[in-house]
Amino acid sequence: MSNLVKNELTKIFKKKSIYIVLFVTFAFVILSNCMYKYFFNSGSYSYYSESYVEFAREEIKGLDPNKTSDAKMYIEYKTVLDVFDMMKEYDNDDWQIQIIASKIEPYVTEKNTYLYGAEKDENQANKINEQINELQGRLKNDDWKYFANEELQIAEEKVKVLEDEKNSTEDKQRLESLNQEIEIAKIDLDVARYRIDENIKYGYDYMNVALANYQQYGYNIVQMDNSNEELTYQEKKDYNEAIENKEISKYIIENHVDVEKANDLRGILSRFFNEFGLFIIVITVMIAGTIVSEEFNKGTIKLLLIKPYTRNKILLAKFITVLIMIVFSIIMLIGMELIVGGFVFGFDSLSVPVIVYNFNTNMIQEINVFSYLGAQILMILPSVILLATLSFALSTIFTNSPVAIALPLLGYMGVAVINQFAMQYNIDFLKYFVTLNWDFTVYSYGGMPLMQGLTPEFSAVICLLYFLIMMIPTFVIFKKKNIKNV
Repeated sequence: MSNLVKNELTKIFKKKSIYIVLFVTFAFVILSNCMYKYFFNSGSYSYYSESYVEFAREEIKGLDPNKTSDAKMYIEYKTVLDVFDMMKEYDNDDWQIQIIASKIEPYVTEKNTYLYGAEKDENQANKINEQINELQGRLKNDDWKYFANEELQIAEEKVKVLEDEKNSTEDKQRLESLNQEIEIAKIDLDVARYRIDENIKYGYDYMNVALANYQQYGYNIVQMDNSNEELTYQEKKDYNEAIENKEISKYIIENHVDVEKANDLRGILSRFFNEFGLFIIVITVMIAGTIVSEEFNKGTIKLLLIKPYTRNKILLAKFITVLIMIVFSIIMLIGMELIVGGFVFGFDSLSVPVIVYNFNTNMIQEINVFSYLGAQILMILPSVILLATLSFALSTIFTNSPVAIALPLLGYMGVAVINQFAMQYNIDFLKYFVTLNWDFTVYSYGGMPLMQGLTPEFSAVICLLYFLIMMIPTFVIFKKKNIKNV
């Protein structure tokens, strides 16, 4: 058997096509890493685009603030230009940009309304301008904690007011509403405290993104917790996703580590199959779809069958070769990514763990990136093996390489459509379809499957059944094939 497998591997690596595919794959790895490096890091956040500011500048020239019909648009464009002038004093990454956009812009709008609106009030406009100048002074003095403390005070007062109202309210319907409002207000209070306690300046960096995510997913959880209707299966999955994302955001805030970063070596490896899965499938299907059919098309099957091996052993050796090539393609791609990614990004990010939320323990779990990668590959491997088996079966039964390669690739590309259709319309019998069962990553760390009623054991049985349904006829037909006319 080992000699047969060695012979098959030798034939594969004598083909030019395998080296062409590997070269294309390597080129894609280089391109992918360079795109993450130079495009994801290519610019800072910009509140106003240059084109929009230029548009506002041109439009305002044709407007007369003294005309009632023009006043509203004039105020809008004037505010854009005034705010943009304030922002020009700072870099796009500076915390002051966010404060200008969120806290000062409303004052500028109000000031311009008093200056150019229907009810003009210059005294009121001057008072607001004084407030704007005071806030601008805070910006210039790098006093971001002034704004953070202001947010904290507002959040504390809101919680207190709501709790006081709750204590004095007897109306059950209003109490239910108040409980939800208090929970949401407490999330805002948590965010305000986190900003001060963790020394998080305003801005658009990963820490601020984590704060925003913590807040938004917290809102989602509260809303679903207070829903009067039973959650659908998809809503339950959304609920779990909200819990996971909120806890991961909390981890980022408390540990000051960007575990969600996509554009580094660790980030790409943690999404390995999403990034490079298509190439693994292409290499595997290309080999599985030709390993038998080419023997018939070239007439070399006769030379193979006169050797002192049974047909079953010959076919089994070819299938084992396909499995070896699956492992080879995975290891090869990991190696390519380590070489290219290490050169482009460096290896420092590999020390950062992958963070997942374990629903079995209801706790955050830190995992070494290579341990996580290995587990992910094992859980995705059934899908690769089943596609390879389909290609191998078609290659053997029909001895037609194009068909054996094209059909599995088309099936792989249509997986998302099939799965989405099954989930959206909750078609129960589709749970017996293999594509809903062959990705075991959905079960990892206590996760919910794609459809209600699926379990790891059920999915394993379905995958095994599909494997046998393809393999048994393949061996039977190969054993009975007439090769006299080949």
